[in-house]
Amino acid sequence: MNAPQLAASMMIPSFKYEDAPRAIAFLCEAFGFEKHAIHPGTNGTIDHAELKLGPFFIMLGSAQNVDANWPSKTPGQLGGATGGIYVVLERDEDVDAHCARARAAGATIINEPSIPDYGGRMYGAVDSEGYLWSFGSYRPE
Repeated sequence: MNAPQLAASMMIPSFKYEDAPRAIAFLCEAFGFEKHAIHPGTNGTIDHAELKLGPFFIMLGSAQNVDANWPSKTPGQLGGATGGIYVVLERDEDVDAHCARARAAGATIINEPSIPDYGGRMYGAVDSEGYLWSFGSYRPE
């Protein structure tokens, strides 16, 4: 059974961080995100932020600003991440340069750049609060 095609569909991952301002700075420096929209909360928190990487977005906010109708926990609160995000980079050689940038900014590299059995080139990293990120050139088709 084929899924219906939605003309303007898009997926935007959303995260909660204990120190959202620090996470924003880290994600921009280590992974190359750019600030798109930042909506500060009270006491140095972030109610809502949008970061952009190429044409794609992530959204994030402070863990202290969790809506009771939308409960979420950070990896630190859970004792580990329950999933991660994979970001497609344009070319194999971009993977190594991206990994070097992330390492220089303090990301913990958990998988060095390599070529998995299914193709492409990829590496894995942990951000400033324990979220899992993979970056690679493999593009599902």
